[in-house]
Amino acid sequence: MKKKEMFQCQECGYETFKWMGRCSNCDGWNTFQEFFKNDSREKVGQLEPALLQPYHEIDPVQAERINTGFSELDLVLGGGLVRGSVVLTGGSPGVGKSTLMLQAAGFLSKSIKVLYVSGEESAGQLKMRGQRLQLEGKHLYILPETNFETIKEHVKRVNPEVLIIDSIQTMYRPELSSMPGTVTQIREVTAELMQISKMNNMSVFTVGHVTKEGVVAGPRLLEHMVDCVLYLEGDPHHNYLLLRGVKNRFGSTNELGVFHMREKGLVEIKNPSEVFLSRRTENTVGSVVVASLEGSRPLLIEIQALVTPTRHGNPRRMTTGLDSNRVALLMAVLEKKVGLFLQDHDAYLNVVGGVKLNEPAVDLGIAVCLASSFKNIPINSQDIFIGEIGLTGEVRSVNGLEKRIAEGQKLGFNRSLVPSSGLKNSGGGNLKGTRGITTLAEALELAFF
Repeated sequence: MKKKEMFQCQECGYETFKWMGRCSNCDGWNTFQEFFKNDSREKVGQLEPALLQPYHEIDPVQAERINTGFSELDLVLGGGLVRGSVVLTGGSPGVGKSTLMLQAAGFLSKSIKVLYVSGEESAGQLKMRGQRLQLEGKHLYILPETNFETIKEHVKRVNPEVLIIDSIQTMYRPELSSMPGTVTQIREVTAELMQISKMNNMSVFTVGHVTKEGVVAGPRLLEHMVDCVLYLEGDPHHNYLLLRGVKNRFGSTNELGVFHMREKGLVEIKNPSEVFLSRRTENTVGSVVVASLEGSRPLLIEIQALVTPTRHGNPRRMTTGLDSNRVALLMAVLEKKVGLFLQDHDAYLNVVGGVKLNEPAVDLGIAVCLASSFKNIPINSQDIFIGEIGLTGEVRSVNGLEKRIAEGQKLGFNRSLVPSSGLKNSGGGNLKGTRGITTLAEALELAFF
């Protein structure tokens, strides 16, 4: 059969007959790779056709969730692993993706069959890591293989309830001429995994590496095909791992799971707020505690600011874990409505613990933190700050106010500065230790000693 020489973009899958430095479809540079394509499209393996079922006759057992052994992982998944779902777990090399999957496989295998397919480690290497993690693996099967046709044969023979593919970039179909990890291979393997999962009501975990931009390597189509996309982010200085859901067809994408990497594997952090505040010093200039709501879980997190005069014409604005544009907006409000002259000052802000805060409810804490550092006046360490700030300097209400206040009280904070309108609407005006405020200027008067 005659083959055509073609070039394919490894970011979006766009195909062309000649090499191009820049992809005209996704604007990616140096992303084209040569491959040979048959005149007639290769046959993609087909499974048996699905059965037509009336809704009222569908077995409810098919919609049950499976406990993975990690309550943090179950939380991010929306309450557990859904049967027949495909979950993609991404993360940078060495962050702990394989450790998380192997520990989950060890727990699941206590009651159900689990097939762990590794394209990067041998069976002996996995056994060594499993012994370090103290896994039992009663019904755990290990398959070091990258040929997807061979993997399908073992899936039919073992018939597992959970299949783990580590990693999707190493799998290939031999009838395709492209190399493993290319757009064509990843797309075809994932498509067939979806078919196998749905037809056999089998849950599938796939592990994916991320690019330097922080997204899963391969075509973006991969994230659209699967049911759930998780990202495991690490903080090398504290050994904290944050598990976030960026897509979930069966639950919320706002939940956050927190782990700690130790010698014997990942350990769940049941009370992240207490861990994030464990090293905080009392009554420090430029340090405040905010209450962020990650899904259904309130988190108390410390924000630090350093405002110092600049020697350059353009003052620097550097943030870690915060939106720099949002910080610039709040600094403008501080100048216009409170009278803090920040135009000739550098500003550096950091969220302690490697957490990323994107919700507007932390606006009040950021503004108070900046003002504290600018005036060199410490903030009462027993206060937490909750509220969104508008361009006119008013403090607006946020959702989940009672949860945030209750989390602060549980950890021993004496006072919560919150929007007055939020207290009225939520009925939380009688909560002990709350102080309603209406403007940013009022909040700063109460915050300083």
